[in-house]
Amino acid sequence: MFYLKFKRFYDFVLALIGLIVLSPLFLVLIICIKLDSKGPVLFKQKRIGRHKKHFYILKFRTMRIDTPKDTPTHMLENPQQWITKVGKFLRKTSLDELPQIINILKGDMSIIGPRPALWNQYDLMDERDKYSVHNLYPGLTGYAQIHGRDELLIIEKAKLDGYYVKHISLWLDIKIFFGTIISIFKSDGVVEGGTGTLEKSNKESK
Repeated sequence: MFYLKFKRFYDFVLALIGLIVLSPLFLVLIICIKLDSKGPVLFKQKRIGRHKKHFYILKFRTMRIDTPKDTPTHMLENPQQWITKVGKFLRKTSLDELPQIINILKGDMSIIGPRPALWNQYDLMDERDKYSVHNLYPGLTGYAQIHGRDELLIIEKAKLDGYYVKHISLWLDIKIFFGTIISIFKSDGVVEGGTGTLEKSNKESK
């Protein structure tokens, strides 16, 4: 598909520009993280890439170094206790995701695409298999991120990812990009430990 080849080209160009433009912000965040808590600045975690190949995603570290490894935040008991002070701000604003620009330059990820699952999130992978989601590169942001994010159940996330696979286009990517910016400013869908929160709240309100 021609668009997928074009998509890889503009991913690289925009990621390179982004890395250069945002380098002062990177420096400020690095200093804040080092002053706030012990440990490395970057956090590496094994994720599922295109065709289910494993790669290591990069993030600014937002949690204590003694946090249980390879455990999704929503599966931790009282997730807030593990998150650092700077980490709370980074996660709320999604600034912790910025180092994934490097993943995009390396060819592990795309700017827009389904968010990469943890290597052991078999339930999410199984649902995504129904929609051929793993044929695409995972993204820095995606269709599910502007339609609920942490509030969505895994089944709903996979359906939204499937919609993206079926309707992928430049126009949809642009819509998701600007939709993500709006969501970040509004902090929509950001719920620590809150996968499925939307359905839970609906049940409680009945």
